[in-house]
Amino acid sequence: FDISSDETFVITTTNRKEITEDNFGELVQDGVTLYVLQSVDQMLLLATKERIDFLPHYDTLVKSGMYEYYASEGQNPLPFALAELIDNSLSATSQNTGIRSIQIKLLFDDSQGKPAVAVIDNGSGMTSKQLNNWAVYRLSKFTRQSDFESDHSGYVRPLPVPRSLNSDISYFGVGGKQAVFFVGQSARMISKPATSQDVHELVLSKEDF
Repeated sequence: FDISSDETFVITTTNRKEITEDNFGELVQDGVTLYVLQSVDQMLLLATKERIDFLPHYDTLVKSGMYEYYASEGQNPLPFALAELIDNSLSATSQNTGIRSIQIKLLFDDSQGKPAVAVIDNGSGMTSKQLNNWAVYRLSKFTRQSDFESDHSGYVRPLPVPRSLNSDISYFGVGGKQAVFFVGQSARMISKPATSQDVHELVLSKEDF
């Protein structure tokens, strides 16, 4: 890396966790992206890319994420799909000490691209690994472990309340992806963790699949 002998540097994960002798075996594994930085909180000069590899559940191909919606015979499935799209926002803002802000915008301006549904919140944000986990079909948000960092780490299920308030809508880790491909053909998630200056972006596209 052309680092001089008198220059200090750190090696971190994309979540800005510094690699040390004590955690090397835990954090450094095949396929993990690492940063070589002057300091843990160094500003990145350019956007970085990280490839996500996972083996899809066969339902991804056989049912294409539609089965649960079409199985609701006699019901309008669109409200259920919209409810799934705000599930992440409900969870992300559940620990807010101030106002919980969740906005749903329907965009139809052709000059800005194709029509879209945008869900915006002021929650805790997700790291790159947490976005990775969101992309994996049928990975329950309550059982994600090891290097697949949970986007609900430390989650304790609240006292019984309507599921619309406690973010248990998408318990099996399926709903968000199904809702996206029921409503449209691609998803873009942009998130900034509250504890980091990095902004992470994930794109899932039917065309890519």
